[in-house]
Amino acid sequence: MSSIRLFILGSLAERGPMHGHQLRLLAEQEHVHLWTDISVGAVYGAMKRLAAEGMIDVVRVEREGNYPERQVYEVSPTGRQALAALRLDGLRTIVIKPDPFDLAMTRLDPDRLDELPLMIGARLLALRALLADAEAVTASALPYLTASERFIMLHKADRIRAEITWHDHLVTVLPDIIVDEHARKDH
Repeated sequence: MSSIRLFILGSLAERGPMHGHQLRLLAEQEHVHLWTDISVGAVYGAMKRLAAEGMIDVVRVEREGNYPERQVYEVSPTGRQALAALRLDGLRTIVIKPDPFDLAMTRLDPDRLDELPLMIGARLLALRALLADAEAVTASALPYLTASERFIMLHKADRIRAEITWHDHLVTVLPDIIVDEHARKDH
């Protein structure tokens, strides 16, 4: 699933032909970097790849004033098929990536077990700071977002809250984990 492809193809399908600068401005205007995994600066490279793959076609070349010529693109028939598939894939696919933390917790250093509560405490502080930042960004962006974008921004904060809840539970079972790890070390 490629968010940037979905953004470019979807924007061209919805708004009609545009050049790269217009798409980049649209991405900035919609603040997609705040609520997606899209980097606004990656729009141009993604457009080149989509054009090379026949997903978008040049419909004309424009030039305004002293600005360089700009190629204006539209979604090709192949691109429309790809857009339909990307939309379905985006709605159907659940992406929850494995956290390296989980593996690290199963491969603890037996000589540093006493440091574990401090490390987990620091991780919890970092998660709480991440939540505060996400909430601040959401609050500042709310006036500029659509209803669905606002709801998606809340999704990010809810995911962080779930991580905090899980880590709070980890703190309560951490003494048992440390005892178990010491027992394994002694065998």
